[in-house]
Amino acid sequence: MENIEKLSEIIKNSQSIVFFGGAGVSTESGIPDFRSVDGLYSQQWDYPPETILSHTFFIEKTEEFYRFYRAKMLCLEAKPNTAHIKLAELEKQGKLTAVVTQNIDGLHQAAGSKIVYELHGSVLRNYCTKCGKFHDVHVIINSQGIPKCECGGVIKPDVVLYEESLNDDTVNGAVRAIASADTLIIGGTSLNVYPAAGLIRYFKGNNLVIINMSPTQMDKNADLLICDRIGKVFSQI
Repeated sequence: MENIEKLSEIIKNSQSIVFFGGAGVSTESGIPDFRSVDGLYSQQWDYPPETILSHTFFIEKTEEFYRFYRAKMLCLEAKPNTAHIKLAELEKQGKLTAVVTQNIDGLHQAAGSKIVYELHGSVLRNYCTKCGKFHDVHVIINSQGIPKCECGGVIKPDVVLYEESLNDDTVNGAVRAIASADTLIIGGTSLNVYPAAGLIRYFKGNNLVIINMSPTQMDKNADLLICDRIGKVFSQI
């Protein structure tokens, strides 16, 4: 409880908190973590998931990409958990200035968060590679094989695949938020995914809080380190 009390005190005394989160925030909503023991990386498929979820594979084997994508990447029945809800509440209170997430599930917005920088995009958005028109996720779900736009173009999820760059505007917004925060809470991420994890180096504030089940490379720099599930921790503050 001492750690929870310290976290509550930090939040109480902070004016501009930024939350930087990863897969561990969503696993408590039932969305599998790529790199966990029972995650996508350990399951059998025709190709390794990191190969399927690459730009090259999408271009060269689009139908196989979508077979995997529909089966493994769309978890639309998932609902926001305590962490998502608490972060939205902190934003409403004027404490939290932004959420920076590596997740692509849209659960932060579903919980009510308004300022969310989705570093790796969102499965809820899709666009035509020919005319640029945006389509919602149901176009993917309700189609067979390769989803096509009315113009005949192939529809692509608005997610950052392997070999693709992060969106400049999203990165710049995240950097500005992190650089101006007085408290950075990192949760549910091992900080192994780059370039996303590199953004935390822009933090120059007072309090670095890390909440994660396993060690991260930034643990030694943390002012408060909590080894537990993010939803469990947030339910106590």
